[in-house]
Amino acid sequence: MRTIGVLGAAAALAVGLAACSSGGGSGSGTTGGSVKGKTISFVPGVSGDSFYITMQCGIQAEAAKNGMKVDMQAPQQFDASLQTPIVNGVIAKKPAGMLIAPTDAKAMVPPLLRAKQAGITIGLVDTTLAQSGLAVTGVSTDNKAGGAAAADALAKLIGQKGKVLVIAFKAGASTSDDRQHGFEQEIKKYSGIQYLGAQINDNSPAKAASIISATLAAHPDLTGVFATNQFAAEGAATGLRNAGKQNKVKVVGFDAGPVQVQQLQRGDVQALVAQQPYQIGTQAVDQLVASLTGKKPTAEIGTTTTTITKDDLSTDTGRQAVYKTTC
Repeated sequence: MRTIGVLGAAAALAVGLAACSSGGGSGSGTTGGSVKGKTISFVPGVSGDSFYITMQCGIQAEAAKNGMKVDMQAPQQFDASLQTPIVNGVIAKKPAGMLIAPTDAKAMVPPLLRAKQAGITIGLVDTTLAQSGLAVTGVSTDNKAGGAAAADALAKLIGQKGKVLVIAFKAGASTSDDRQHGFEQEIKKYSGIQYLGAQINDNSPAKAASIISATLAAHPDLTGVFATNQFAAEGAATGLRNAGKQNKVKVVGFDAGPVQVQQLQRGDVQALVAQQPYQIGTQAVDQLVASLTGKKPTAEIGTTTTTITKDDLSTDTGRQAVYKTTC
């Protein structure tokens, strides 16, 4: 599940599709002209999100190598009720394939089932579905491993002792759930850390701030927070500032878009777990092309994460981890 993007960025995202052609995809190359001129529809989870912009750049670049076109339309919020009519519109256009980040593992099954029945080859990116068999491939971050990386980073920041909390952004979204569960499994390895559980902020910074305030009232000795997206981190930082606990309570965030990097530079968070959205895009196109040309695609591909701190931003590793805002 992705974050609620800046609404005005939707137009820029669409324009950017035509320009995206750089980067380092794995490259399936041309396929004898069998997919040339065909279209891939890209339906991200939300408009204006740098994670999806970076993924879009990878999709566009890899599609161009195969002589394919890409069109994109994104919902204004990470919401199945807004993504469903977009999928219905894609069905009407009848592209050769669709790459989609389902905004809900269950609610997006019916519209994607209709897309499959209409003969559209489907690939999943970033998020998954509760029903298997609808997509020929699924390419996403190993979010459980990402959650585990966040647990390790937070444990290091707090000296492997104290009380920690997870603020998860949306129940039912596979990414949010997996990050939470990965964190929960890994944090058990640290005997000096007491896990206070997870609370849901529903992508609301204000709700995340309220969660922090209530947790500090009950546990004034709180030492760490894993905020599973930018809005959880933003709200956590607000709650900690209001309580005079900023930098005293350590925060690990997720993703490395402009907002998250600013949070890291300001000290709102002390570490970020960055995904590889460009590679997700290129690999998803490769698998879709394989399916469209009669080859066997890889059903599931998991990509890795990179943990960065403020000091890492001046290194090659840190710079490469930061997401794009344009292609």
